[in-house]
Amino acid sequence: MDQETIIVKIGTSSLTDESGRLNTARLQRHADSLVQLKQAGYRVVLVSSGAIAAGFHELGLKQRPRTLAGKQAAAAVGQGQLVQRYREAFAASGTSCAQVLLTRGDFDDRTRFLNALNTLNYLLERDCVPIVNENDSVAVDEIQWGDNDTLAALVAGLLQAKWLLLVTNTDGLYTANPTTQPDAEKIRHLHRIDETLLSRIDDSKSSLGSGGMRSKLLAAQKASQTGVQVYIGTTGEQIGWMKKTVQGDGSGTYIDAIPHRISRKEQWISSHSRPRGRVTVDAGAARALLEAGGSLLPCGIVSVHGPFDSGELVEVIGPDDRSLGRGLCRYSSPLLQQVKGLQTEEAARIAPHHPEEVIHRDDWVPVKQQPLNQNLEPQAGKGEGKHE
Repeated sequence: MDQETIIVKIGTSSLTDESGRLNTARLQRHADSLVQLKQAGYRVVLVSSGAIAAGFHELGLKQRPRTLAGKQAAAAVGQGQLVQRYREAFAASGTSCAQVLLTRGDFDDRTRFLNALNTLNYLLERDCVPIVNENDSVAVDEIQWGDNDTLAALVAGLLQAKWLLLVTNTDGLYTANPTTQPDAEKIRHLHRIDETLLSRIDDSKSSLGSGGMRSKLLAAQKASQTGVQVYIGTTGEQIGWMKKTVQGDGSGTYIDAIPHRISRKEQWISSHSRPRGRVTVDAGAARALLEAGGSLLPCGIVSVHGPFDSGELVEVIGPDDRSLGRGLCRYSSPLLQQVKGLQTEEAARIAPHHPEEVIHRDDWVPVKQQPLNQNLEPQAGKGEGKHE
């Protein structure tokens, strides 16, 4: 039986003291908990924030920088310090670790996406703990609150993980902000996350970190849709909390995975890459894609919005201007402009060397419509069974 993979994302507030400096004792407890998961037979990947918080003091700043340049400079200083602390913490148990820096572009591009997968798997096969962080020193639009939550969800989907543990300074999801509303009740278990729930969540966040609870839920939603079980909660003081959590004994919030895991290719199409363009289709084409399991042909296309090349990802819009899904387009946007609305024989005369399908059904992922009836009532117990 293959080893199951667990992704653990640790936020800045769980790594630092009140002044924002790295707290060695806290970091050591996290490392010891991760080692305990490894000893229990799991493959473990750590997604760790804290580089900016670790670096801004060394730059002589009294608080976390607000400008992009300031954040990138602080990350450049702090990333090395953060990884060195982890190396020392893991060395206490004879465990090796490796720094893996990623950007959003590594998930947009199919080749880089697969290269990241191969690198992480290579490290895991050699009993090494990958420590993943965003490459903050070169990222531009990616340094924003919640980004490492999203990164953790992407890594969980990439590795087809069993669990994603989102470590935060609030022990789970509540019906309201517990710091301002004492009667707020904890939600112990969610079957799914939808827009109704997201719209009601307070997004208060630490002054040292960059993510709030809504960020955690968006990441949890993304991970659960790729077949990953999610837990949101605090660490506590016990080293064994991670192992207890995946056994169903966590005190935070558990979120179910969808019943059937989608393939990595479907994950990349649906959530990892960003569309390069859009095509609008008529009602007949929409039915063929969504109901008949068919491919998209030129005759069903109403308009094309680019530019994009052949083989790139596009979003498909229905006649009611709603997104139907995404797919890999076999035509460039200029050529598609020429053949849109044409029957297959006519399109073949204009593009004789192209396949008849604009988007083949094997390269298509529809939008999953979530029911908007999510209950915010707290659930009794710690979820259903052991969430295994």
